Amino acid sequence: MSTSSPEAVKKLLENMQSDLRSLSLECRKKFPPVKEAAESGIVKVKTIAARNTHILAALKENSAEVVQPLLMGCGTKEPKIAQLCLSAIQRLMSHEVVSEGAAGNIINMLWQLMENGLEELRLLQTVLVLLTTNTVVHDDALAKAIVLCFRLHFTKDNITNNTAAATVRQVVTVVFERMDAEDEQHKNDDRLPPVVQGNSNRRTISTLRPCAKDAYMLFQDLCQLVNADAPYWLVGMTEMTRTFGLELLESVLNDFPRVFLQHQEFSFLLKERVCPLVIKLFSPNIKFRQGTNTPSSPTPVEKPYFPICMRLLRVVSVLIKHFYSLLVTECEIFLSLLVKFLDGDKPQWLRAVAVECIHRLCIQPQLLRSFCQSYDMKPHSTKVFRDIVNALGSFIQSLFITPSTGNNPISNAQTGTSGGGGLSAAQNGAGMNATVGLTPQPAFEYRGTWIPILNTSVQGTSKAAYLELLDKVEPPTIPDGYAMSVAFGCLLDLVRGITAMIEAELDSEGFASQSGLVKKAAEVQPSEQQEKLAVSVSRAVWEEMVGACWCGLLAALSLLLDASTDETASENILKAEMTMASLCGKLSLVTPRDAFITAICKASLPPHYALTVLNSSGGFHKTYSIQGQSVQMISPSSDSHQQVVAVGQPLTSQHQGTVMLTAKNIQCMRTLLNLAHCHGSVLGTSWQLVLATLQHLVWILGLKPASGGALKPGRAVEGPSTVLTTAVMSDLPVISNILSRLFESSQYLDDVSLHHLINALCSLSTEAMDMAFWNNKEPSLFAVAKLLETGLVNMHRIEILWRPLTGHLLEVCQHPNARMREMGAEAVTALMKAGLSFKHDPPLSQNQRLQLLLLNPLKELSNIVHSDIRQKQLECVLQILQNEGDSLGPGWPLVLGVIEAIRNDQGESLIRTAFQCLQLVVTDFLPTMPSTCLQIVVDVAGSFGLQNQELNISLTSIGLLWNISDYFYQRGEIIEKELDKEEALLQKHAEEKGVSLNRPFHPAPPFDCLWLCLYSKLGELCVDPRPAVRKSGGQTLFSTVGAHGTLLQHETWHTVLWKVLFPLLGRVRKSSTTADKEKIESGGGNILIHHSRDTAEKQWAETWVLTLAGVARIFNTRRYLLQSLGDFSKAWDVLLDHIQSAALSKNSEVSLAALKSCQEILQIVTPVKECDKPEGLSGVNMPVFVGPLIPPGPARVLSRTDSLGDRLGRYNGTEVNAATDEIEDSALWWAAWNTWYKIGSESTKPPTTCDKLFFIPSQPFLTALVQIFPALYQHIKTGFSMEDLKKLGVILHGAVSVPISSDASPFILPSYTEAILTSLQETVLIALDVLQKAICIGPEDMQIMYPAIFDQLLSFVEFSCKAPTYGKLETKNIANAKFNQAEWVALNYVPFAEKSLEVVVDLYQKTACHKAVVNEKVLQKIIKTLRIPLNLKYACPSETTWKMAVSSLLKVLSIGLPVARQHASSRKFDTMWPELASTFEDFLFTKSTPPDNLSIQEFEKNENIDVEVVQLISTDILPYANFIPKEFVGQIMTMLNKGSIHSRQRVTEIVFVLKAISTLMDSLKKTKPENVDTNTWSQVIALYPTLVECITCTSSEVCSALKEALVPFKDFLQPPIAKVQNGES
Repeated sequence: MSTSSPEAVKKLLENMQSDLRSLSLECRKKFPPVKEAAESGIVKVKTIAARNTHILAALKENSAEVVQPLLMGCGTKEPKIAQLCLSAIQRLMSHEVVSEGAAGNIINMLWQLMENGLEELRLLQTVLVLLTTNTVVHDDALAKAIVLCFRLHFTKDNITNNTAAATVRQVVTVVFERMDAEDEQHKNDDRLPPVVQGNSNRRTISTLRPCAKDAYMLFQDLCQLVNADAPYWLVGMTEMTRTFGLELLESVLNDFPRVFLQHQEFSFLLKERVCPLVIKLFSPNIKFRQGTNTPSSPTPVEKPYFPICMRLLRVVSVLIKHFYSLLVTECEIFLSLLVKFLDGDKPQWLRAVAVECIHRLCIQPQLLRSFCQSYDMKPHSTKVFRDIVNALGSFIQSLFITPSTGNNPISNAQTGTSGGGGLSAAQNGAGMNATVGLTPQPAFEYRGTWIPILNTSVQGTSKAAYLELLDKVEPPTIPDGYAMSVAFGCLLDLVRGITAMIEAELDSEGFASQSGLVKKAAEVQPSEQQEKLAVSVSRAVWEEMVGACWCGLLAALSLLLDASTDETASENILKAEMTMASLCGKLSLVTPRDAFITAICKASLPPHYALTVLNSSGGFHKTYSIQGQSVQMISPSSDSHQQVVAVGQPLTSQHQGTVMLTAKNIQCMRTLLNLAHCHGSVLGTSWQLVLATLQHLVWILGLKPASGGALKPGRAVEGPSTVLTTAVMSDLPVISNILSRLFESSQYLDDVSLHHLINALCSLSTEAMDMAFWNNKEPSLFAVAKLLETGLVNMHRIEILWRPLTGHLLEVCQHPNARMREMGAEAVTALMKAGLSFKHDPPLSQNQRLQLLLLNPLKELSNIVHSDIRQKQLECVLQILQNEGDSLGPGWPLVLGVIEAIRNDQGESLIRTAFQCLQLVVTDFLPTMPSTCLQIVVDVAGSFGLQNQELNISLTSIGLLWNISDYFYQRGEIIEKELDKEEALLQKHAEEKGVSLNRPFHPAPPFDCLWLCLYSKLGELCVDPRPAVRKSGGQTLFSTVGAHGTLLQHETWHTVLWKVLFPLLGRVRKSSTTADKEKIESGGGNILIHHSRDTAEKQWAETWVLTLAGVARIFNTRRYLLQSLGDFSKAWDVLLDHIQSAALSKNSEVSLAALKSCQEILQIVTPVKECDKPEGLSGVNMPVFVGPLIPPGPARVLSRTDSLGDRLGRYNGTEVNAATDEIEDSALWWAAWNTWYKIGSESTKPPTTCDKLFFIPSQPFLTALVQIFPALYQHIKTGFSMEDLKKLGVILHGAVSVPISSDASPFILPSYTEAILTSLQETVLIALDVLQKAICIGPEDMQIMYPAIFDQLLSFVEFSCKAPTYGKLETKNIANAKFNQAEWVALNYVPFAEKSLEVVVDLYQKTACHKAVVNEKVLQKIIKTLRIPLNLKYACPSETTWKMAVSSLLKVLSIGLPVARQHASSRKFDTMWPELASTFEDFLFTKSTPPDNLSIQEFEKNENIDVEVVQLISTDILPYANFIPKEFVGQIMTMLNKGSIHSRQRVTEIVFVLKAISTLMDSLKKTKPENVDTNTWSQVIALYPTLVECITCTSSEVCSALKEALVPFKDFLQPPIAKVQNGES
C-alpha cells in the first residue's frame, strides 16, 4: 500500500496521535513539559488533518512543530521514552513528511543521544531511515549524520561497531545514489558544467548541484581521512582506520564509476587525490624485500601490511578496471607495481594477492587490449602487457625453480602435509597418493618439485581468496599450489580472453570486408575509408598483443605441460597452445604460430626424440627474453613420471631400440590432430611440423596405410614388435578415425591452405623416400597414404592440386623400395580412377582438358621400368576401361598409348594384363571412341602381335585385327564421315601454319589410310620370326583384303600393291632364301615338330606359300580393278617374277604352291561376250587342283567379288574397249608365257653330273607346271609359233623324263602291272591335245605344227621300249626299286607310250591328208617308230606294246597307204616303202621267242595277228602293185615264199603237249592209288583216242614224243574184274 494513499494517510494520523498520546502518558509525571507538548501536538495533527486536503504536504510544512514533542521526549534521555520517540520519528520519515528544518533538528537530537551513548543502534537505524527515505538532508546536516555513524563505528561495542560500519557503507552509497538520481533528473539540460581547472579551494564546489556537492565533499574527506589528514566536511570525526577508509573508497569507485567519468570535478579527485594516495601507501610494499618478519602493527610502517596492501590492490583493480581511460599514466605505474609484486623476493602472501589481482585483469581482454594500445604500441613506453605475461611466466618458473617455504617437496606431499593458511586441507589438495586406490591429486611436478593444482575459480572469472580476507589482520599462510593455480588460471583466461576477442573482431572484419567487396572502389564513402582505417588499426593492435604475449605464454605453458600430471590440466594447456597457434595463424604471424605448434609437437613425441625430428624440420628450439632475463624454452623432461601406454620403433634412422609413448604424448597427439582438423586453414607452412610429428607417432603406434589412404593398426615389420596397452589399443581406431577425418576436412580448406598441406605431405614423403634409400627398414608410407586421402576428398577442385600431387606420387613410383613404390602406384591409380568417376561440374565430357590432365599420370607411369608399377598401371587401365570406357573420348590416345607401351623385356604377366585391356577395348569400346583413335588401336594390336613373350597373345591379337577390320567394314560410312571431318580440320590448321599435312599413307583418303595401316601392320606380322604368327598374320591379311578391300578407293589399290603386298613378298622371299637349314629338335617344351617343319627354312617355306597364294588370289579376284590402275603390267611382271622365284625354289612345297598361284592368276580371261567365245575352248579338259584356290565353278568363268555398287559401276556398265584390252592382255599373257617357259626349262633341265644332291622336281610340281599350259595357251595361241612349240616340246619331254624318289614312288606310281597313266603323263597328253585341237580349228598356217606334235608324241611312244634318261642320273627300274632307300626310280612308261600311240593313230586318222603331214613324212616316222616294238615283239617290256603296235600299224596303214598311193607321183613316200617292208619282215620273222608260259590259245591269237598282217598285204598292198615301187613288191613276195609261216610253230606246240602228258602219267603211277581221285584216272584214259589220231603226223619230233606218251597206257590194259553186289558175284 502506497504511503500517500488515503488509507495510509489515515493510518499515519492515527499512529501519530497514538504515539503522542503514549508519550504524554509516559511523561505525565516526570516530564510535564513534554506531556503538554505532546498534547498540543495531538491537537496540531488533528487541526492539520481537518483543515487540509493534502494532508502529507501540510504535515511536512508543519513538521517542525509536529516533531517537537518527539524531540523533547528524546531529550529526556529516558530509554523507553527515547525508543518511543525514535520510532515515531522514523514513522514520519518513512512517510516523507519531514522538512529540511525538522530534519536538522532531528539530527541534532540524534547527535546528543550519540554523545550520551543512548540507543546507539536505534540512532543508526534512524539516520539510515532519514537519509534513505528523502533527500531533505544536505550539506552540514548530512555531514553531521555521517560523522555520527562514523563515531558509532568506533565504540567499544562490537555489535554497534559493526552495525555502524554497515550503516556508514550504506549511507555513503546513498549519498552517491542521490547524485546519480540528480544527474538522471537533469540529463536533458542543455547547460553543461564548465571545465574545472585545478581548484585550490576544495571545501565548496559551486558548479555542482546539491547532491553532487555532498558526494564530492564526502569522497574528498574520505581521501583526507585515509591519508591521515583532517577532513574538510566531516567535522567532528574523532577516529578513523585506513583499512575502513580504503574499503569505502573502493566501494564508491566500484559502484559509481559513472560519477567520476562524467564529472570533471570527480575526475580531478581521482587524479589528484586517489592515485597519489595509493602510490604513497604502496611504498612499503615496493621497497620491502623478503627476509624480515611481517609486522603486526595496524599503523603504516615501512613494511608491507597485509590489510592495507590487500585493500590497496583491490582499489587498484577497480581503478584500472573503471578509470583506465582517465588514468593512463597512473595505471602504468599501478601495473608496473603489480608486476614487481610477483618477484620472488616479495612475501608469499603479497605474491599471491598480486597474482589474484592480475587474474582480475586477465579476464578483461578489452582492458588488456587498451594496455597494449596505450603502452606497448607507444614508442619509449613501458611494454606493460608484455611485462604482465612475462611476469606470470617468470612467476610460474620461479615456483618450480625456487620453491617457497609454503611449498612441500614431493616427500611431504605424498604423506599429506600441507600448510593450512586460509583454506582447508581439502581445498589445498593435501594427501596426494596418501592411500592406494584414491585418485591422485592433480598436480604439477618438475625436477623434484611437486605443486598441487587447486580448483581456484571457474574459467573466465576471478575468485580471489586473499583479496577477500577483509577481516584478517595477519598475513595468511598460502596453501601449496595456490599461487601456481591462480597463475595457471591467469594464463588460460588470458589466452581464452584475447583469442575470443580478436577472433570475434576478425569475424566481423571478415564480414565487413566481404560486404565491402560488393561496392565498387569508386563508390567508397569517407565512412568506409574510416572503417578500413579502423580495421587496419585493429589488426595492428591484435598483432602487437600477440607479439607481446606469445613468448611468455609459450615458455610458461610448455613448462606447465611438461610438469602436468593431470589430464584435465594438460588438456587446458594444450587447448591454450592450440588456440594461440590458431590465432597466430589467422593473423599470419608465422614465427609464433610455428613456435606453439612445435611445442605441441614436441610434447607429442617421446623425450629427446622430439628435438631431433623437429629441429630437422625447422623447429623452434630457441631462447626468448622475458623481463630482460634469458628464459630457455623448456623441453620435455625425461624424468616425468608418466604412465607409459605404448612402446614402438622409432622412425628416425639414428635411433636404435624402442621408444615409449606416455598417455600425455597420446593426449598431445590428439590435440595436434584437433589443431590440424579445426585450424588447418591457418597452418600454412607449419603443416610440415604437424605432419612430420604425426608421421612419427603413427609409426611408433604401428598404424599402417590401408585402402583409400586410411591408417589401420598393423604389426611392425622388423625389430621388436610394437607393444600397446589396452588403453591405447582402444584409442587406436579413434586416432585412426580422427586422422582420416583430418584429411577429409581438407576439402573445406581454401586453395592456398590446401597447397600448403600438399606441399608439406610431399616434403614429408621426400624425406621418407630419402630415408628408405639408405635404410633397409620398412619405409614410412604415411605421407603417401595421406596424399591419397587428401586427393580423394578434394575431387571437386582436383585441377588445382593434381600436378603437384601426381607429380610427387610418380616420383614415389620410381623408388627402389618395392613397398614404397607400390604404395605410390596404388595412390596415383586410385586418384585417377576416383577422378574419372567423380561427377565433375561441368562433366568430363565437356571438359576435355581436365580429363587429359587426370589421365596424364597414367602415361607417365609408362616411363617407369619397375614391372610391379607397370602391372598396377595396367590393372588401373583395365578398371578405368570397365568403369569409364564409354566416356573416355579424347583420352583414348593416351590410354591406348599406355596399353601399347609394353616391351619384350617386361615379362609375360605384364603383357598379358596389357593385352586384356586391349581385348576389352576391341570387344566393347570401338564404337564409343573417336574414329581418329582407330588407327592407334590397329597399331597397338599390331604391337601385341609382334611381342615375342607369349605366342598365344600374338595369335589372339591377330584375331583382334580381324575383328577390327570387320568393325571398319560394318561402320565404314560413319567412320569415313568422322575421319573426313577431322581431316578437313587438320588440313585447315596445317594451311594456317603453312605446313603440309603429315600422316602415314598421305594423300590417300583418311578412311583408306586406316585400312592401309591395318594391312601394313598385318604385313609386319607376316614376317614375324615365329611361324604360327606368320601363318595367322598372312591368313588374316589376305582374308581382310579379300573380304573388305571393296571399301577402298580405286587409287588406294596402287598403295596396297606397292606399299603393302609387294614389299611383303620381297621380305618373305628374302627371309625364305636365307633361312637356316639346321634341324629344330622341338617346338619348346615337349612339343614335337613334324618333319615337314623341322627347319627354319621349311617353316619359312610355309609362309612364302601362304603369301604368294594370297597375293595371287588378290590379283585374281581384283583383276578388273587392278588393270585400270595404269601400271598393272609392271605389277604383273613383279608378281610373275615372284612366282618364278618361288617356283624355282629348291623347296618342293614352295615351288608347287608358286605354280598353283600361277595357275590361279592365269585362269582369268578378258571379259568377252558369250557369242564371241570360241566353241573349242569348252572342250579343254582342265584338271582341278587339290584345295580350291579359286572360287567354285567352271574354270576361267569367275564371279567378280570386287564389283561393289557404285565404285565398280564403271567396269560393269560400260563396253570394254576390246582392242586396247586385247593388246594389254596380250602383253600380260606373253609375260606369263615367258615366266612359264623359264620355270619349265630351269626345273626340267637334266643334271650334267651324277651328283646325288641335285634337286629333282617332284611329280606334283611337274604336273602343275604342265597343267598351267592349256590355260595360258588360250591367251597366246594367236602368236604361238613353231619356236614356242619347240620350247614347249623340250619342257614336256623333260618333264616326263624326270624320275621319282624311291621313297615317294608307292604314293605316286601305280603297280607295275597296272596300265594307267600318272597325273603328269596325263597332263602332258592333255597339253598336246589342247594344242592339236587349237591347230585343228585354227587358221591354215597353224597346221604346219602337226608334224612337230607327231614328233613329240612319237618320242613318247618310244618310251614303251626304252625309258628316257634324265641327264647322267642313275635310275632303277621300278620293279627293282627298294622303297626305303634313297635312290631314283624310272617310271613305268608303257601305259604312257601306248596312250601316246593311241593319240598318234587318232591324230593321224584326222590329219593324214594334211599337206604338212604328207610333206614332213609323218607316216614314215610312225612306221619307223612302230618298227621298234614290232621287231622286239616278245622282247618288249610289256606284251601289250607289240600287239598295240601291230593294231596301230594296221590302222595307220589303212589310212596312210591310200594317201601314199595318191602321192606316188610326187615321190614324197618313196622312203616310206623300204621302211614298211623291213617292218613287216622284222615282225613276221621275229628273232624273239615266245615265253615258256604262253598258252595255246594265246599262241593262236598271236598267229591270228600275223595272219591279219598277211591279209593286209594281200588286200591293201599287192592289189595296188602298179602304184607301189617294184622293189617293195619284190621284197614282199620273197618274204611270203619263205613257206608255211606258222607250221614250224605248231610242231613245237604239239611236242610240248605230248611231253606234258607223259610227264603227268609218270607222276600218277608213282603216287599211291588211294591218293589219286578216280575222276583224274577217267580224264587221263579219255586222252587215249586223241593221242591215237596223231599217229598220222609225219614229223619225227612229234612221233618220238607220241611214242613216249602212249607207252604208259599199257598199265591200263587188264581184264575186267567181276563185281560183287549184295553178297553176290
